Amino acid sequence: MVLALVQSLFTENVRLLKSEASKTAYQGVAIAITTIIIATSLVCYFEKGTLSLEGLWAAQKHNVALWMLNFVPFVFGFWGQYSNSLIAYQAGAMIVNQTQELRTKADDLEKQTAYVTTHDRLTDLPNRALFYDRVERAIISAISSGNQRHRLSILLIEIENFNDIYDALGRNSSDLILKQISTRLQGVSLERDDVAKIDGNIFGVLLSEISDVSRAEEFARQIQKTMESPFNIYGLHVAIHPNVGIVHFPEHGEDVDALVQRAGVALHIAQKSNKGYATYEPSFDKHTPFRLTLISELRHAIERDGLELFYQPQVSIKTGEICGVEALVRWNHPVHGFVPPDEFVAMAERNRMINQLTQWVLKRAFRDCANWHKQGLPIKISVNLSVKDLHNPELPDLISGVAVATGIKPEWIILEITESSVMTEPERALEIIQRLNQMGYQFSIDDFGTGYSSLAYLKKLPLTEIKIDKSFVMDILTSENDAAIVKATVNLGHNLGLMVTAEGVESKEIMSRLMDYGCDVAQGYFLSKPVSVQNFNQWVSDSHWKIADHSPSPILRLVQ
Repeated sequence: MVLALVQSLFTENVRLLKSEASKTAYQGVAIAITTIIIATSLVCYFEKGTLSLEGLWAAQKHNVALWMLNFVPFVFGFWGQYSNSLIAYQAGAMIVNQTQELRTKADDLEKQTAYVTTHDRLTDLPNRALFYDRVERAIISAISSGNQRHRLSILLIEIENFNDIYDALGRNSSDLILKQISTRLQGVSLERDDVAKIDGNIFGVLLSEISDVSRAEEFARQIQKTMESPFNIYGLHVAIHPNVGIVHFPEHGEDVDALVQRAGVALHIAQKSNKGYATYEPSFDKHTPFRLTLISELRHAIERDGLELFYQPQVSIKTGEICGVEALVRWNHPVHGFVPPDEFVAMAERNRMINQLTQWVLKRAFRDCANWHKQGLPIKISVNLSVKDLHNPELPDLISGVAVATGIKPEWIILEITESSVMTEPERALEIIQRLNQMGYQFSIDDFGTGYSSLAYLKKLPLTEIKIDKSFVMDILTSENDAAIVKATVNLGHNLGLMVTAEGVESKEIMSRLMDYGCDVAQGYFLSKPVSVQNFNQWVSDSHWKIADHSPSPILRLVQ
Protein backbone atom coordinates (compact mmCIF):
# COMPACT_ATOMS: atom_id res chain seq x y z
CA MET A 1 0.00 0.00 0.00
CA VAL A 2 2.81 2.40 0.95
CA LEU A 3 4.73 1.38 -2.16
CA ALA A 4 1.76 2.11 -4.41
CA LEU A 5 1.24 5.50 -2.72
CA VAL A 6 4.87 6.50 -3.22
CA GLN A 7 4.73 5.37 -6.85
CA SER A 8 1.63 7.49 -7.45
CA LEU A 9 3.37 10.50 -5.87
CA PHE A 10 6.38 10.04 -8.17
CA THR A 11 4.09 9.73 -11.19
CA GLU A 12 2.24 12.90 -10.20
CA ASN A 13 5.56 14.74 -9.80
CA VAL A 14 6.62 13.62 -13.28
CA ARG A 15 3.33 14.84 -14.72
CA LEU A 16 3.77 18.21 -13.02
CA LEU A 17 7.35 18.52 -14.30
CA LYS A 18 6.28 17.72 -17.86
CA SER A 19 3.41 20.19 -17.54
CA GLU A 20 5.77 22.93 -16.36
CA ALA A 21 8.20 22.17 -19.20
CA SER A 22 5.37 22.29 -21.76
CA LYS A 23 4.08 25.55 -20.28
CA THR A 24 7.56 27.06 -20.49
CA ALA A 25 7.90 25.97 -24.12
CA TYR A 26 4.48 27.42 -25.06
CA GLN A 27 5.33 30.67 -23.32
CA GLY A 28 8.57 30.87 -25.28
CA VAL A 29 6.76 30.31 -28.57
CA ALA A 30 4.15 32.95 -27.69
CA ILE A 31 6.85 35.48 -26.76
CA ALA A 32 8.73 34.77 -30.00
CA ILE A 33 5.61 35.23 -32.17
CA THR A 34 4.75 38.45 -30.33
CA THR A 35 8.30 39.71 -30.91
CA ILE A 36 8.03 38.93 -34.66
CA ILE A 37 4.75 40.83 -34.92
CA ILE A 38 6.15 43.85 -33.07
CA ALA A 39 9.43 43.82 -35.06
CA THR A 40 7.59 43.50 -38.39
CA SER A 41 5.28 46.36 -37.45
CA LEU A 42 8.21 48.62 -36.51
CA VAL A 43 10.07 47.84 -39.75
CA CYS A 44 6.90 48.57 -41.74
CA TYR A 45 6.31 51.85 -39.93
CA PHE A 46 9.89 53.10 -40.31
CA GLU A 47 10.02 52.20 -44.02
CA LYS A 48 6.50 53.21 -45.13
CA GLY A 49 5.55 55.70 -42.43
CA THR A 50 2.31 53.82 -41.76
CA LEU A 51 1.01 50.32 -40.99
CA SER A 52 -0.62 48.34 -43.79
CA LEU A 53 -0.87 44.79 -45.02
CA GLU A 54 1.26 45.60 -48.05
CA GLY A 55 3.90 47.20 -45.83
CA LEU A 56 3.95 44.28 -43.44
CA TRP A 57 4.30 41.82 -46.33
CA ALA A 58 7.11 43.88 -47.85
CA ALA A 59 8.96 44.03 -44.52
CA GLN A 60 8.78 40.26 -44.19
CA LYS A 61 9.77 39.74 -47.81
CA HIS A 62 12.88 41.94 -47.92
CA ASN A 63 14.21 42.16 -44.32
CA VAL A 64 16.80 39.38 -43.60
CA ALA A 65 16.74 40.03 -39.82
CA LEU A 66 13.03 39.24 -39.74
CA TRP A 67 13.72 36.00 -41.61
CA MET A 68 16.06 34.91 -38.81
CA LEU A 69 13.57 36.02 -36.18
CA ASN A 70 10.86 33.88 -37.81
CA PHE A 71 12.83 30.74 -36.89
CA VAL A 72 12.78 31.47 -33.13
CA PRO A 73 9.28 29.97 -32.41
CA PHE A 74 10.35 26.75 -34.07
CA VAL A 75 13.49 26.67 -31.92
CA PHE A 76 11.40 27.09 -28.77
CA GLY A 77 8.97 24.43 -29.91
CA PHE A 78 11.70 21.89 -30.65
CA TRP A 79 13.46 22.76 -27.38
CA GLY A 80 10.24 22.21 -25.37
CA GLN A 81 9.68 18.82 -27.00
CA TYR A 82 13.26 17.81 -26.26
CA SER A 83 12.96 18.97 -22.62
CA ASN A 84 9.74 16.98 -22.16
CA SER A 85 11.37 13.83 -23.48
CA LEU A 86 14.46 14.32 -21.33
CA ILE A 87 12.41 14.95 -18.15
CA ALA A 88 10.19 11.93 -18.84
CA TYR A 89 13.22 9.67 -19.30
CA GLN A 90 15.00 10.90 -16.17
CA ALA A 91 11.83 10.75 -14.06
CA GLY A 92 11.05 7.25 -15.29
CA ALA A 93 14.52 6.08 -14.32
CA MET A 94 14.11 7.75 -10.92
CA ILE A 95 10.76 5.99 -10.36
CA VAL A 96 12.28 2.61 -11.24
CA ASN A 97 15.19 3.14 -8.85
CA GLN A 98 13.06 4.46 -5.99
CA THR A 99 10.44 1.72 -6.45
CA GLN A 100 13.09 -0.99 -6.30
CA GLU A 101 14.61 0.55 -3.19
CA LEU A 102 11.21 0.84 -1.49
CA ARG A 103 10.30 -2.72 -2.45
CA THR A 104 13.55 -3.97 -0.92
CA LYS A 105 12.96 -2.01 2.29
CA ALA A 106 9.34 -3.19 2.47
CA ASP A 107 10.43 -6.81 2.06
CA ASP A 108 13.08 -6.43 4.76
CA LEU A 109 10.59 -4.79 7.13
CA GLU A 110 8.02 -7.52 6.49
CA LYS A 111 10.59 -10.23 7.20
CA GLN A 112 11.73 -8.45 10.35
CA THR A 113 8.14 -8.05 11.57
CA ALA A 114 7.35 -11.69 10.89
CA TYR A 115 10.49 -12.72 12.76
CA VAL A 116 9.72 -10.54 15.78
CA THR A 117 6.16 -11.92 16.08
CA THR A 118 7.35 -15.55 15.98
CA HIS A 119 10.50 -15.39 18.11
CA ASP A 120 11.27 -14.59 21.71
CA ARG A 121 13.03 -11.25 21.94
CA LEU A 122 15.28 -12.24 24.83
CA THR A 123 16.64 -15.60 23.67
CA ASP A 124 15.94 -15.31 19.92
CA LEU A 125 14.28 -18.72 20.06
CA PRO A 126 10.92 -19.57 18.44
CA ASN A 127 8.05 -18.51 20.70
CA ARG A 128 4.93 -20.42 21.69
CA ALA A 129 3.01 -19.60 18.48
CA LEU A 130 5.79 -20.77 16.18
CA PHE A 131 6.50 -23.86 18.32
CA TYR A 132 2.83 -24.87 18.19
CA ASP A 133 2.84 -24.35 14.43
CA ARG A 134 5.89 -26.57 13.97
CA VAL A 135 4.44 -29.28 16.18
CA GLU A 136 1.22 -29.20 14.14
CA ARG A 137 3.20 -29.49 10.92
CA ALA A 138 5.20 -32.41 12.34
CA ILE A 139 1.94 -34.15 13.37
CA ILE A 140 0.47 -33.68 9.87
CA SER A 141 3.68 -35.00 8.33
CA ALA A 142 3.65 -38.04 10.63
CA ILE A 143 0.01 -38.83 9.81
CA SER A 144 0.45 -38.38 6.06
CA SER A 145 3.53 -40.62 5.99
CA GLY A 146 1.46 -43.58 7.21
CA ASN A 147 4.48 -44.96 9.06
CA GLN A 148 3.30 -46.47 12.35
CA ARG A 149 6.80 -46.17 13.77
CA HIS A 150 6.98 -42.46 12.99
CA ARG A 151 6.67 -40.84 16.42
CA LEU A 152 7.11 -37.43 17.93
CA SER A 153 8.02 -36.39 21.43
CA ILE A 154 7.53 -33.04 23.15
CA LEU A 155 9.56 -32.04 26.18
CA LEU A 156 8.73 -29.11 28.45
CA ILE A 157 11.65 -27.86 30.54
CA GLU A 158 11.00 -25.65 33.57
CA ILE A 159 13.62 -24.13 35.87
CA GLU A 160 12.36 -25.07 39.34
CA ASN A 161 14.34 -22.46 41.27
CA PHE A 162 14.02 -19.63 38.76
CA ASN A 163 11.75 -17.54 41.02
CA ASP A 164 14.34 -17.74 43.80
CA ILE A 165 17.04 -16.62 41.37
CA TYR A 166 14.84 -13.75 40.18
CA ASP A 167 14.14 -12.60 43.74
CA ALA A 168 17.82 -12.79 44.68
CA LEU A 169 19.52 -11.38 41.56
CA GLY A 170 16.85 -9.31 39.85
CA ARG A 171 15.60 -9.16 36.31
CA ASN A 172 18.79 -8.44 34.36
CA SER A 173 20.75 -11.32 35.87
CA SER A 174 17.78 -13.64 35.45
CA ASP A 175 17.57 -12.69 31.78
CA LEU A 176 21.24 -13.54 31.35
CA ILE A 177 20.60 -16.97 32.85
CA LEU A 178 17.69 -17.56 30.45
CA LYS A 179 19.97 -16.65 27.53
CA GLN A 180 22.63 -19.10 28.73
CA ILE A 181 20.00 -21.82 29.23
CA SER A 182 18.77 -21.33 25.67
CA THR A 183 22.34 -21.59 24.37
CA ARG A 184 22.92 -24.87 26.23
CA LEU A 185 19.62 -26.31 25.01
CA GLN A 186 20.53 -25.46 21.43
CA GLY A 187 23.86 -27.15 21.96
CA VAL A 188 22.34 -30.41 23.17
CA SER A 189 19.58 -30.39 20.51
CA LEU A 190 20.26 -31.75 17.04
CA GLU A 191 18.39 -28.91 15.35
CA ARG A 192 18.16 -25.32 16.57
CA ASP A 193 14.55 -25.05 15.38
CA ASP A 194 13.56 -27.90 17.72
CA VAL A 195 14.00 -25.62 20.76
CA ALA A 196 11.52 -22.88 21.73
CA LYS A 197 10.80 -20.57 24.66
CA ILE A 198 7.20 -21.28 25.64
CA ASP A 199 6.78 -19.01 28.65
CA GLY A 200 8.77 -17.04 31.22
CA ASN A 201 11.05 -19.86 32.39
CA ILE A 202 9.60 -22.76 30.39
CA PHE A 203 11.27 -24.10 27.26
CA GLY A 204 9.95 -26.62 24.74
CA VAL A 205 11.80 -29.19 22.64
CA LEU A 206 10.36 -31.13 19.69
CA LEU A 207 11.93 -34.48 18.89
CA SER A 208 10.73 -35.66 15.49
CA GLU A 209 11.09 -38.96 13.66
CA ILE A 210 12.14 -41.03 16.66
CA SER A 211 11.54 -44.77 16.56
CA ASP A 212 12.17 -45.47 20.25
CA VAL A 213 10.31 -43.47 22.92
CA SER A 214 13.16 -44.10 25.35
CA ARG A 215 15.14 -41.61 23.26
CA ALA A 216 13.09 -38.82 24.87
CA GLU A 217 14.04 -39.83 28.41
CA GLU A 218 17.66 -40.14 27.34
CA PHE A 219 17.44 -36.63 25.93
CA ALA A 220 15.92 -35.40 29.24
CA ARG A 221 18.92 -36.81 31.09
CA GLN A 222 21.25 -35.07 28.61
CA ILE A 223 19.48 -31.79 29.33
CA GLN A 224 19.94 -32.26 33.07
CA LYS A 225 23.62 -33.09 32.60
CA THR A 226 24.05 -30.02 30.40
CA MET A 227 22.55 -27.83 33.15
CA GLU A 228 24.70 -29.30 35.93
CA SER A 229 27.57 -26.88 35.36
CA PRO A 230 26.93 -23.64 37.33
CA PHE A 231 26.05 -20.48 35.43
CA ASN A 232 28.49 -17.59 35.78
CA ILE A 233 26.63 -14.30 36.34
CA TYR A 234 28.96 -11.35 37.00
CA GLY A 235 31.40 -13.66 38.80
CA LEU A 236 28.68 -15.37 40.81
CA HIS A 237 28.18 -19.12 40.25
CA VAL A 238 24.49 -20.00 40.11
CA ALA A 239 23.10 -23.54 40.00
CA ILE A 240 19.73 -24.29 38.42
CA HIS A 241 17.39 -27.24 38.81
CA PRO A 242 15.52 -28.18 35.62
CA ASN A 243 12.44 -30.41 35.53
CA VAL A 244 11.31 -32.10 32.31
CA GLY A 245 7.83 -33.29 31.32
CA ILE A 246 7.60 -35.67 28.34
CA VAL A 247 4.73 -36.70 26.03
CA HIS A 248 4.65 -38.81 22.87
CA PHE A 249 2.54 -38.60 19.74
CA PRO A 250 0.20 -40.36 19.09
CA GLU A 251 0.02 -42.20 22.44
CA HIS A 252 -0.70 -39.14 24.58
CA GLY A 253 -2.69 -36.98 22.19
CA GLU A 254 -3.41 -36.22 18.57
CA ASP A 255 -3.20 -32.41 18.58
CA VAL A 256 -0.72 -29.89 19.88
CA ASP A 257 -2.99 -28.47 22.62
CA ALA A 258 -3.60 -31.89 24.19
CA LEU A 259 0.09 -32.82 23.94
CA VAL A 260 1.35 -29.61 25.54
CA GLN A 261 -1.33 -29.74 28.26
CA ARG A 262 -0.32 -33.29 29.16
CA ALA A 263 3.35 -32.40 29.01
CA GLY A 264 2.49 -29.79 31.64
CA VAL A 265 0.88 -32.50 33.78
CA ALA A 266 4.04 -34.61 33.41
CA LEU A 267 6.12 -31.55 34.33
CA HIS A 268 4.08 -31.15 37.52
CA ILE A 269 4.83 -34.78 38.42
CA ALA A 270 8.53 -34.32 37.53
CA GLN A 271 8.78 -31.60 40.19
CA LYS A 272 8.01 -34.25 42.83
CA SER A 273 10.18 -36.93 41.24
CA ASN A 274 13.71 -37.71 42.32
CA LYS A 275 14.69 -38.13 38.66
CA GLY A 276 13.60 -34.61 37.74
CA TYR A 277 11.76 -35.82 34.64
CA ALA A 278 8.57 -37.77 33.99
CA THR A 279 6.71 -39.19 30.99
CA TYR A 280 2.98 -38.59 30.97
CA GLU A 281 0.64 -41.38 32.05
CA PRO A 282 -3.18 -41.21 32.21
CA SER A 283 -2.97 -41.99 35.93
CA PHE A 284 -1.12 -38.68 36.46
CA ASP A 285 -4.37 -36.76 36.03
CA LYS A 286 -5.49 -38.21 39.35
CA HIS A 287 -2.67 -36.26 40.96
CA THR A 288 -4.26 -32.88 40.09
CA PRO A 289 -7.37 -32.73 42.31
CA PHE A 290 -6.54 -29.13 43.08
CA ARG A 291 -7.33 -28.10 39.51
CA LEU A 292 -10.56 -30.09 39.43
CA THR A 293 -11.63 -28.58 42.75
CA LEU A 294 -10.71 -25.12 41.52
CA ILE A 295 -12.99 -25.48 38.50
CA SER A 296 -15.96 -26.24 40.71
CA GLU A 297 -15.10 -23.43 43.11
CA LEU A 298 -14.76 -20.95 40.27
CA ARG A 299 -18.34 -21.69 39.25
CA HIS A 300 -19.48 -21.02 42.82
CA ALA A 301 -17.39 -17.83 42.97
CA ILE A 302 -19.10 -16.49 39.85
CA GLU A 303 -22.58 -17.42 41.10
CA ARG A 304 -22.04 -16.11 44.65
CA ASP A 305 -20.20 -12.91 43.76
CA GLY A 306 -16.89 -14.24 45.06
CA LEU A 307 -14.83 -12.41 42.44
CA GLU A 308 -13.78 -8.76 42.46
CA LEU A 309 -13.08 -6.15 39.81
CA PHE A 310 -9.94 -4.08 40.12
CA TYR A 311 -9.35 -0.94 38.10
CA GLN A 312 -6.09 0.45 36.72
CA PRO A 313 -6.19 4.17 35.80
CA GLN A 314 -5.33 5.55 32.38
CA VAL A 315 -3.97 9.10 32.16
CA SER A 316 -3.58 11.43 29.20
CA ILE A 317 0.15 11.97 28.74
CA LYS A 318 -0.36 15.41 27.21
CA THR A 319 -2.84 16.89 29.70
CA GLY A 320 -2.35 14.79 32.82
CA GLU A 321 -6.07 14.03 32.96
CA ILE A 322 -7.59 10.75 34.16
CA CYS A 323 -9.41 9.64 31.02
CA GLY A 324 -10.31 6.04 31.76
CA VAL A 325 -9.70 2.79 33.62
CA GLU A 326 -9.22 -0.84 32.63
CA ALA A 327 -11.37 -3.38 34.46
CA LEU A 328 -9.37 -6.42 35.63
CA VAL A 329 -11.06 -9.40 37.29
CA ARG A 330 -9.44 -10.85 40.43
CA TRP A 331 -10.10 -13.97 42.48
CA ASN A 332 -8.92 -14.11 46.07
CA HIS A 333 -9.64 -17.73 46.99
CA PRO A 334 -10.61 -18.15 50.67
CA VAL A 335 -8.21 -21.10 51.05
CA HIS A 336 -5.59 -20.89 48.28
CA GLY A 337 -5.30 -17.10 48.23
CA PHE A 338 -4.74 -15.10 45.05
CA VAL A 339 -5.38 -17.11 41.88
CA PRO A 340 -3.75 -15.52 38.77
CA PRO A 341 -6.27 -14.29 36.16
CA ASP A 342 -4.42 -16.09 33.37
CA GLU A 343 -5.07 -19.35 35.19
CA PHE A 344 -8.75 -19.10 36.07
CA VAL A 345 -9.82 -17.22 32.90
CA ALA A 346 -8.25 -19.97 30.78
CA MET A 347 -9.92 -22.49 33.06
CA ALA A 348 -13.28 -20.80 32.45
CA GLU A 349 -12.74 -20.93 28.69
CA ARG A 350 -11.87 -24.64 28.73
CA ASN A 351 -14.84 -25.57 30.93
CA ARG A 352 -17.55 -23.50 29.22
CA MET A 353 -17.85 -20.96 32.01
CA ILE A 354 -16.51 -17.99 30.10
CA ASN A 355 -19.99 -16.69 29.23
CA GLN A 356 -20.95 -16.59 32.91
CA LEU A 357 -17.63 -14.95 33.82
CA THR A 358 -18.00 -12.34 31.07
CA GLN A 359 -21.57 -11.59 32.18
CA TRP A 360 -20.39 -11.10 35.78
CA VAL A 361 -17.59 -8.74 34.69
CA LEU A 362 -19.93 -6.72 32.43
CA LYS A 363 -22.54 -6.30 35.14
CA ARG A 364 -20.00 -5.19 37.75
CA ALA A 365 -18.05 -2.90 35.39
CA PHE A 366 -21.18 -1.26 33.95
CA ARG A 367 -22.61 -0.76 37.45
CA ASP A 368 -19.41 0.91 38.70
CA CYS A 369 -19.23 3.06 35.56
CA ALA A 370 -22.82 4.24 36.10
CA ASN A 371 -22.08 5.07 39.74
CA TRP A 372 -19.00 7.11 38.79
CA HIS A 373 -20.97 9.12 36.26
CA LYS A 374 -23.69 9.78 38.86
CA GLN A 375 -20.95 11.06 41.19
CA GLY A 376 -19.68 13.41 38.48
CA LEU A 377 -16.67 11.30 37.44
CA PRO A 378 -16.90 11.04 33.62
CA ILE A 379 -14.68 7.96 33.39
CA LYS A 380 -14.60 5.45 30.55
CA ILE A 381 -14.14 1.78 31.37
CA SER A 382 -12.21 -0.69 29.18
CA VAL A 383 -13.51 -4.26 29.46
CA ASN A 384 -11.62 -7.25 28.05
CA LEU A 385 -13.37 -9.79 25.82
CA SER A 386 -12.00 -13.32 25.33
CA VAL A 387 -11.79 -15.44 22.20
CA LYS A 388 -14.91 -17.36 23.15
CA ASP A 389 -16.81 -14.10 23.73
CA LEU A 390 -16.21 -13.02 20.13
CA HIS A 391 -17.68 -16.31 18.92
CA ASN A 392 -20.84 -15.96 21.02
CA PRO A 393 -23.70 -14.64 18.82
CA GLU A 394 -25.64 -13.68 21.96
CA LEU A 395 -22.91 -11.30 23.19
CA PRO A 396 -24.42 -8.11 21.66
CA ASP A 397 -27.82 -8.88 23.20
CA LEU A 398 -26.17 -9.64 26.56
CA ILE A 399 -24.29 -6.32 26.55
CA SER A 400 -27.41 -4.43 25.47
CA GLY A 401 -29.42 -5.93 28.33
CA VAL A 402 -26.75 -5.17 30.95
CA ALA A 403 -26.42 -1.60 29.63
CA VAL A 404 -30.15 -0.96 29.98
CA ALA A 405 -30.24 -2.52 33.46
CA THR A 406 -27.34 -0.41 34.75
CA GLY A 407 -28.19 2.80 32.89
CA ILE A 408 -24.88 3.29 31.09
CA LYS A 409 -24.33 4.75 27.64
CA PRO A 410 -22.32 2.80 25.01
CA GLU A 411 -19.89 5.69 24.56
CA TRP A 412 -18.72 5.19 28.16
CA ILE A 413 -17.40 1.71 27.34
CA ILE A 414 -14.40 0.48 25.36
CA LEU A 415 -14.29 -3.24 24.58
CA GLU A 416 -10.74 -4.61 24.44
CA ILE A 417 -9.90 -7.50 22.13
CA THR A 418 -6.60 -9.11 21.15
CA GLU A 419 -5.20 -9.77 17.68
CA SER A 420 -5.20 -13.54 18.27
CA SER A 421 -8.84 -13.52 19.43
CA VAL A 422 -9.90 -11.98 16.12
CA MET A 423 -7.76 -14.30 14.01
CA THR A 424 -9.15 -17.53 15.50
CA GLU A 425 -12.33 -17.23 13.41
CA PRO A 426 -12.02 -13.79 11.80
CA GLU A 427 -15.27 -13.65 9.84
CA ARG A 428 -17.37 -14.76 12.79
CA ALA A 429 -15.60 -12.41 15.21
CA LEU A 430 -15.87 -9.49 12.77
CA GLU A 431 -19.64 -9.94 12.56
CA ILE A 432 -20.00 -9.72 16.36
CA ILE A 433 -17.66 -6.71 16.53
CA GLN A 434 -19.52 -4.81 13.82
CA ARG A 435 -22.87 -5.42 15.54
CA LEU A 436 -21.54 -4.00 18.79
CA ASN A 437 -19.94 -1.06 17.00
CA GLN A 438 -23.27 -0.22 15.36
CA MET A 439 -24.74 -0.14 18.87
CA GLY A 440 -22.20 2.60 19.75
CA TYR A 441 -19.46 0.61 21.50
CA GLN A 442 -15.82 1.42 20.76
CA PHE A 443 -13.08 -1.17 20.35
CA SER A 444 -9.43 -1.34 21.30
CA ILE A 445 -6.73 -3.82 20.25
CA ASP A 446 -4.99 -4.96 23.44
CA ASP A 447 -1.33 -6.09 23.56
CA PHE A 448 -0.79 -4.76 20.04
CA GLY A 449 2.26 -6.28 18.32
CA THR A 450 2.41 -9.52 20.29
CA GLY A 451 -0.19 -11.46 18.30
CA TYR A 452 0.16 -13.53 15.16
CA SER A 453 -2.36 -11.58 13.09
CA SER A 454 -3.30 -10.47 9.60
CA LEU A 455 -3.41 -6.76 8.85
CA ALA A 456 -5.89 -7.57 6.09
CA TYR A 457 -8.43 -8.43 8.80
CA LEU A 458 -7.29 -5.88 11.38
CA LYS A 459 -7.88 -2.98 9.00
CA LYS A 460 -11.53 -4.04 8.75
CA LEU A 461 -12.06 -3.60 12.48
CA PRO A 462 -13.88 -0.47 13.70
CA LEU A 463 -11.11 0.47 16.14
CA THR A 464 -10.78 3.55 18.33
CA GLU A 465 -7.56 2.64 20.11
CA ILE A 466 -4.51 0.41 20.05
CA LYS A 467 -2.66 -0.53 23.24
CA ILE A 468 1.07 -1.18 23.06
CA ASP A 469 2.00 -4.24 25.10
CA LYS A 470 4.04 -3.60 28.24
CA SER A 471 6.80 -5.97 27.04
CA PHE A 472 7.76 -3.28 24.50
CA VAL A 473 7.20 -0.24 26.74
CA MET A 474 9.09 -1.25 29.89
CA ASP A 475 12.53 -1.28 28.21
CA ILE A 476 12.29 1.68 25.83
CA LEU A 477 14.94 3.54 27.85
CA THR A 478 17.51 0.77 27.41
CA SER A 479 16.50 -1.09 24.26
CA GLU A 480 16.78 0.63 20.88
CA ASN A 481 14.63 -2.08 19.29
CA ASP A 482 11.80 -1.63 21.81
CA ALA A 483 12.01 2.15 21.43
CA ALA A 484 11.81 1.86 17.64
CA ILE A 485 8.82 -0.51 17.88
CA VAL A 486 6.94 1.79 20.27
CA LYS A 487 7.65 4.88 18.17
CA ALA A 488 6.59 3.12 14.95
CA THR A 489 3.39 1.84 16.60
CA VAL A 490 2.50 5.35 17.80
CA ASN A 491 3.01 6.73 14.29
CA LEU A 492 1.01 3.87 12.78
CA GLY A 493 -1.87 4.43 15.19
CA HIS A 494 -1.99 8.17 14.55
CA ASN A 495 -1.81 7.70 10.79
CA LEU A 496 -4.86 5.43 11.10
CA GLY A 497 -6.68 8.02 13.21
CA LEU A 498 -6.46 5.93 16.39
CA MET A 499 -5.61 6.80 19.96
CA VAL A 500 -2.49 5.03 21.26
CA THR A 501 -2.22 3.79 24.86
CA ALA A 502 1.04 2.48 26.33
CA GLU A 503 0.84 -0.22 29.00
CA GLY A 504 3.63 -0.95 31.46
CA VAL A 505 4.55 2.67 32.27
CA GLU A 506 6.72 2.04 35.33
CA SER A 507 8.55 5.37 35.76
CA LYS A 508 8.45 9.10 35.11
CA GLU A 509 11.28 8.72 32.61
CA ILE A 510 9.25 6.26 30.51
CA MET A 511 6.30 8.66 30.68
CA SER A 512 8.49 11.50 29.40
CA ARG A 513 9.87 9.37 26.58
CA LEU A 514 6.33 8.41 25.54
CA MET A 515 5.42 12.10 25.49
CA ASP A 516 8.35 12.70 23.12
CA TYR A 517 6.98 9.95 20.87
CA GLY A 518 3.53 11.57 20.86
CA CYS A 519 1.79 8.70 22.67
CA ASP A 520 -1.67 9.67 23.91
CA VAL A 521 -2.41 7.70 27.09
CA ALA A 522 -0.30 5.95 29.75
CA GLN A 523 -1.22 3.01 31.98
CA GLY A 524 1.05 1.33 34.49
CA TYR A 525 2.41 1.13 38.02
CA PHE A 526 3.91 4.65 37.80
CA LEU A 527 0.32 5.91 37.89
CA SER A 528 -1.24 3.18 40.02
CA LYS A 529 -1.40 -0.57 40.30
CA PRO A 530 -4.84 -2.17 39.76
CA VAL A 531 -6.97 -1.37 42.83
CA SER A 532 -10.47 -2.10 44.10
CA VAL A 533 -13.28 0.33 43.38
CA GLN A 534 -13.08 1.75 46.92
CA ASN A 535 -9.32 2.27 46.70
CA PHE A 536 -9.71 3.77 43.23
CA ASN A 537 -12.15 6.35 44.55
CA GLN A 538 -9.66 7.23 47.27
CA TRP A 539 -6.85 7.37 44.70
CA VAL A 540 -8.85 9.83 42.62
CA SER A 541 -9.36 12.03 45.69
CA ASP A 542 -5.69 11.95 46.71
CA SER A 543 -4.09 11.94 43.25
CA HIS A 544 -2.52 14.99 41.64
CA TRP A 545 -3.85 13.77 38.29
CA LYS A 546 -6.88 15.76 37.12
CA ILE A 547 -10.32 14.47 36.18
CA ALA A 548 -10.90 14.81 32.44
CA ASP A 549 -13.67 17.05 31.17
CA HIS A 550 -15.68 14.88 28.80
CA SER A 551 -17.25 17.72 26.89
CA PRO A 552 -16.39 16.33 24.38
CA SER A 553 -15.03 12.94 25.48
CA PRO A 554 -11.25 13.09 26.13
CA ILE A 555 -10.65 10.02 24.06
CA LEU A 556 -12.39 11.53 21.07
CA ARG A 557 -10.66 14.83 21.72
CA LEU A 558 -7.25 13.15 21.78
CA VAL A 559 -7.92 11.40 18.48
CA GLN A 560 -8.95 14.69 16.93
